[in-house]
Amino acid sequence: MATLTDTPVAPDPTPAPPAARRRRTGRWIDDWHPEDPAFWENGGKQVARRNLLWSIFAEHLGFSVWLIWSVSSAFLLAQGFSFTAQQLFLLVALPNLVGSLLRLPYTFAVPKFGGRNWTVVSALLLLVPTLLFAFFVQRPETPYWVFCLVAATAGFGGGNFASSMANINFFYPSSKKGAALGLNAAGGNLGVSLIQLLLPVMVGGAGIFGLVKARESGISLEVAAYVYAGLAVVAAFAAWRWMDNLGPAVSRPREQLAVVRNRQTWVMSFLYIGTFGSFIGYSAAMPLLIKLNFWVPEPAPLGTGIFFAYYAFLGAGVGSVTRPFGGWLADRLGGARVTLGAFLGLVVFTLAVLWTLTRLTPNPTADPAIALENQSWFGWFLAFFLCIFACTGIGNGSTYKMIPAIFRVQAEHATTPHTPERTRALHDATKQASAAIGVIGAVGAVGGFLIPLAFSAPWVAEPMEATKGAFVVFTGFYVICAVVTWGVYLRRRSGATGLAAARI
Repeated sequence: MATLTDTPVAPDPTPAPPAARRRRTGRWIDDWHPEDPAFWENGGKQVARRNLLWSIFAEHLGFSVWLIWSVSSAFLLAQGFSFTAQQLFLLVALPNLVGSLLRLPYTFAVPKFGGRNWTVVSALLLLVPTLLFAFFVQRPETPYWVFCLVAATAGFGGGNFASSMANINFFYPSSKKGAALGLNAAGGNLGVSLIQLLLPVMVGGAGIFGLVKARESGISLEVAAYVYAGLAVVAAFAAWRWMDNLGPAVSRPREQLAVVRNRQTWVMSFLYIGTFGSFIGYSAAMPLLIKLNFWVPEPAPLGTGIFFAYYAFLGAGVGSVTRPFGGWLADRLGGARVTLGAFLGLVVFTLAVLWTLTRLTPNPTADPAIALENQSWFGWFLAFFLCIFACTGIGNGSTYKMIPAIFRVQAEHATTPHTPERTRALHDATKQASAAIGVIGAVGAVGGFLIPLAFSAPWVAEPMEATKGAFVVFTGFYVICAVVTWGVYLRRRSGATGLAAARI
């Protein structure tokens, strides 16, 4: 058991709450001072890295389960289900809505129950969506509303992100939070890409660019669910065996909810809709967008045009890989500058994707010749879309660097250096930042629900027009996000002593 109690550290003027001191059984660490260089180098760094590793694994599975419907929905018709395109978009959107709503209670669960303990619980909760998925995808007679409920339970995986990020935030010093949170989030985000890459292979729906062949016995969607149910059990055991709870991270719900009164929480929530909301929303919608605009089902089994299963994983993969890069850049250049650059990139490349859509012929499903004609534009569509994903990943990493930095700067401005009040304020700022991560993550993930709905747009008769209109709206939103980032965090006013004058 790693307690680090033998490491000499500076006294902490903020004692651990009595509840934390009573709970010294199991893997609880009551003395944790990551800002102390000696403590960090003499054991603290190793403990933080171990917890980060298993947190990434559990969060990775959570994201995979969260987005399991994003690619499996495209195979439902082959399983005998008769759902419309609008119904399929709703199925991929519902997990995002539930996941966003669960992020707040999941964040509060970390200081209430301990990061290690809640990781065990949240991993086991993944058995609910996976086993329900496995049961009902084998029954084509199941009503659509039942599938909506089953898809909604996949939101359990979306909640994992908030609790994982809040937990890891306590383990690292402020100078390393950007990279650590970026790695933690990237490991989770890669779960989206991996499920979109491997699910078609696991269920027998497709190979991988000819390197792996599809199973000849047909599609069996339940196989993927059983695989991830087994991995969820492994993640729960690993967290129980090798992760730790932090006593200093304990706080009361009232203390955590205080962040909702901080204006910066809502500013960052708005910006996070633009970065993470875009990432998760585009990840959920991209397989269906490719299928509806570049592919027709004839001749079987692979049809004509671009087979979505070969490319669906690329967007989430790019967004995941660039997320730690965004955190790394933010550690060096400042999170606000990197975030502004990400939004400017989103404006440019969203307009570029919109341009490619204007070159397509709507609704190729009835005519293989139209699918082949649209296929000639797919390279541009994919390249620009991957640039969008890269910008969302960079923005995700930089915004999560900004959150703890904002609360730290506020604490520094309110106290005198080298005083017990400053030390307590910085300790409280870490708690507030972790609580804010939950609120911001919850609000930001709502974008993942709205984006697939915008693409389906039941109030627009022509699907292609709905898609174009959605990208126009998204472009305008990114412009607003860029203006807010510059105005709140980068514009230097005369005599400013607040956030705009600090390097966030």
